[in-house]
Amino acid sequence: MKILGIGNAIVDVLCKVTDDFLTQNSLTKSTMKLVDEKEFNNLISSLKIEETISGGSVANSIVGLSQLGNKVGFIGKVSDDELGKKYEEGLNKENVNYLYNKKKESIPTGSCLILITPDSERTMCTFLGTAGKINENDVITSEVQKSELVFLEGYLWDEGDPKKAFDKAINGAKKTAMSLSDLFCVERHKKYFFDLVKNKLDIIFANEQEILSLIDSNSFDEVISFCKEINKNVVITRGEKGAISVKQNEVIECEAKKNLNIKDLTGAGDLFAAGYLHGVVNKLSTIESLEKGTELSSKIIQKIGARI
Repeated sequence: MKILGIGNAIVDVLCKVTDDFLTQNSLTKSTMKLVDEKEFNNLISSLKIEETISGGSVANSIVGLSQLGNKVGFIGKVSDDELGKKYEEGLNKENVNYLYNKKKESIPTGSCLILITPDSERTMCTFLGTAGKINENDVITSEVQKSELVFLEGYLWDEGDPKKAFDKAINGAKKTAMSLSDLFCVERHKKYFFDLVKNKLDIIFANEQEILSLIDSNSFDEVISFCKEINKNVVITRGEKGAISVKQNEVIECEAKKNLNIKDLTGAGDLFAAGYLHGVVNKLSTIESLEKGTELSSKIIQKIGARI
């Protein structure tokens, strides 16, 4: 298997809203907020659902990699309920080897309410459900060891069982990549993420906001210096400024595509990671990997949802 993804198994529920809706519900645009089941149901009660689809950040990347012809697998925890069945069906349809045997859990399958404002930004409210209860027993060591690369998401990390699952995956992997996932995620787990980035990961994906927060800086020059110092492959997306890779003291830049008909930014980072990792496991050059990531992210933001 080329790549094994381990992440939150979440069913995405997409709805269009106004900026006023975000303000009225004290939501910060373009971020992800963790909510309980009651708050999730309150938010969705007045909204029209545009689409429901198997999601989760790393799962979206893994589907993208499958669509590019790579042999991939995914581990993520769902319950044996209606949403859990839909989730599994969604991955199977995309030729992803879903390496988790679902059973009836006391907590339902997780879901993420994706609120799309008129400017195409997405604001997420996530009820993790049983996805947040992943533990080391859910991570199959033999599958980790058979994979060329294991891809993890920052959203998954939490104290207790998820951390143990995370550590087991990293310790057993030949090569590890991780997305920092979200600004609030970085701020919640900064100390641990900093240690992961500096000492345990091979490839790190972040947007400009996230990496600046991680190193407590306002200067992108300082970000470049930090990335050179840790000697990893750090890949940073910068919106209209394009994307860069800092690897072994080399900084390689790729321009963003212009004149796009942007409809929804959901999944832009996920599909960028898919394109870049496709390049890594298929021995493409760094610039070719950046270009593939840019191509996929450009496609996904011109449609609603996080799957091409």
